[in-house]
Amino acid sequence: MTNNLDALLTALSVKIDDEIGGTRWLGRPPRLTDSELICLAVAQALLGFTSESRWLRFVDSRLGAMFPYVPKQPGWDKRLRTALPLVKKAIRLLAVDTDFWFAPHWIVDSTPVECGRSRPTVKRSDMAGWAGYGYCASHSRFFWGLRLFLVCTPTGMPILWALANPKLDEREVLTAMLDREQETVTGRPGLLMISDKGFASKEFETDLALRGAELLRPSFKREKNRKGESLLKSVRQLIESVNDTLKGQLDLERHGGRIFEGVAVRVAQRILAMAAAIWHNHKTRQPITRSLIAYDH
Repeated sequence: MTNNLDALLTALSVKIDDEIGGTRWLGRPPRLTDSELICLAVAQALLGFTSESRWLRFVDSRLGAMFPYVPKQPGWDKRLRTALPLVKKAIRLLAVDTDFWFAPHWIVDSTPVECGRSRPTVKRSDMAGWAGYGYCASHSRFFWGLRLFLVCTPTGMPILWALANPKLDEREVLTAMLDREQETVTGRPGLLMISDKGFASKEFETDLALRGAELLRPSFKREKNRKGESLLKSVRQLIESVNDTLKGQLDLERHGGRIFEGVAVRVAQRILAMAAAIWHNHKTRQPITRSLIAYDH
């Protein structure tokens, strides 16, 4: 199989049609199918279009043969915002269709998703009530927005993800994620979740133990070295590289969303693009599964 954007979109369209297709619509069915919508969302993220007007002009001029009909910008915005459940389903579908789904090690981390900078923007934003002020220790900066919590395999394949107010405790958010997806955690004996010190808590580790999982994190100065801690330096590099893929290559912080639904689906769009690239690289037996080089031009 070839490994380029056209091949990825073709394989993804077939996968979505086979697994999620056949949705019944009341009235006239949309001219842009669900599989075409998913493929366009993935292509937009991989090609780095943060402006939707520029993206739709590009599709009209360069991808018209693959997508004969694309709605105008208002219709595209509305269709994309309502597609969040479909995008979530596609992310899970691709993850389950790889060997990475059965990985016994999960990486847990959170990263800021900035939604505004100026004080007037914060005051009049429709994100008020969802977003909040937070601090990013990795970059030593404050931000206003949301925090993306991502549970993925060492290869970067997303398992669980959520957006939350940055003022919420990281352990509480992760616990809520695990409660919501109990069937995902059960049946994985010996599951090891790798995190930073922000998830340190005796109560949280006890809760994980009851779920059959173990937490591997750096020790504090007052603690003895924890089992397996010597491996964390290389794992931490994996965590940072996954975040760099989302932010540096898929423009996570340039999502352009103005309301919560818009931000959520645009974040999901970028997670889906990363999952699709990993899925296709795995299927085509590429040496680096999270590489986007074949798809970003």
